[in-house]
Amino acid sequence: MTPEQIVRTFLTHYHRLDHRDAPESSLIPPPGDPVLFTTSGMHPLTPYLLGRPHPGGRRLANVQRCLRTTDLDEVGDRTHLTVFDMLGSWSLGDYDIATSLRWGHQLLTEGFGIDPNRLHATVFGGDDQVGPDETAWRTWTELGVPVEANGADNWWSNGPTGPCGPDSEIFVWTGDGPPTGTPGTDDRWMEVWNHVQMRHHRHDDGRLTPLPLLSIDTGMGLERLEMVLTGGRSVFEGAGLSPWVEAVQDRWTLGEEELRIVADHLRSAAVVLGDGVRPGNTGRGYVLRRLVRRALTVLWRDDPERSLTELPDDPYADAVRRFRQAAAVGPLRDLLADEERRFRGLLRRGRPLVDRVRARGPLTERDYHWLHDTHGLPRDLVDGLLDEAS
Repeated sequence: MTPEQIVRTFLTHYHRLDHRDAPESSLIPPPGDPVLFTTSGMHPLTPYLLGRPHPGGRRLANVQRCLRTTDLDEVGDRTHLTVFDMLGSWSLGDYDIATSLRWGHQLLTEGFGIDPNRLHATVFGGDDQVGPDETAWRTWTELGVPVEANGADNWWSNGPTGPCGPDSEIFVWTGDGPPTGTPGTDDRWMEVWNHVQMRHHRHDDGRLTPLPLLSIDTGMGLERLEMVLTGGRSVFEGAGLSPWVEAVQDRWTLGEEELRIVADHLRSAAVVLGDGVRPGNTGRGYVLRRLVRRALTVLWRDDPERSLTELPDDPYADAVRRFRQAAAVGPLRDLLADEERRFRGLLRRGRPLVDRVRARGPLTERDYHWLHDTHGLPRDLVDGLLDEAS
């Protein structure tokens, strides 16, 4: 299936179950929201999960572009991305977790044709405040899906305080041969879908109180699902990442992990720019700057003459189209070129600074912090400058 077919199959399934489309939001949350970026499909729906009536009704579904800075250090493996599309469904005080899991199982096995024997689920096993999720365990068992119980790994929250609750994660076997082990013992089990029960509000002191509505929030990464359905070995083989992988690979020789980092970070930077963020030293601008500069740092390790201006328009245009943005490619490229010039200037000023600190002896953690906080030199770039000097 293509990504477009996957989205159509997902939404059609939920339309048949009386869900209406929830409007997609920008990566930039509305004014007053303390979160830097939209991190999940549920983020724009938080007021409705807390009890406010939604104009679309109590059953909703959509596709939402998301950005997660928490996964930045994981990018480079076969499944993690910074910006991605999330397929979501919601019950705002309507059906229960058993219904959500059964409908989800039906979509995966009948709608997408995934072999039921390749599925594994995890559920919340309980802690000192909330008991085990017996309903989810029983539902999966009745469906013939093996289950593993966990603690904090199966408790979802949007932060240290706010709405939260137990979740049930669905994994698909991506290894060769028949499945072995469990998601907790074999990383060839890849998580594709999370069904969260929004049942509690966590307060500053750690107390949990019931929410006015018992709601269900589900989220499934489009790129991961595409990987499963096409038999790919990584999300970077999918239609949304391959234009960037091919454009970078055609011009520069990089290792697999480095290629993935550059492709992900440049695509993510283009999408963030497309939603109106500009590079800066704080907040969203700093996240964008970090993405661009990390990609450049990787590119320049072997050849500092490499430039983003060598890339064609095609991957930029593809990203804008796939993430449903109205941005023009030319201004995006100009902004990235300007950020590259700024970073080159920083490097020229940074080399003598690193040399001066290094002359006193091996760099300490305090030196690294000073170079980063005062002069904007990230640790991996400082290490690269040290390697050049040795």
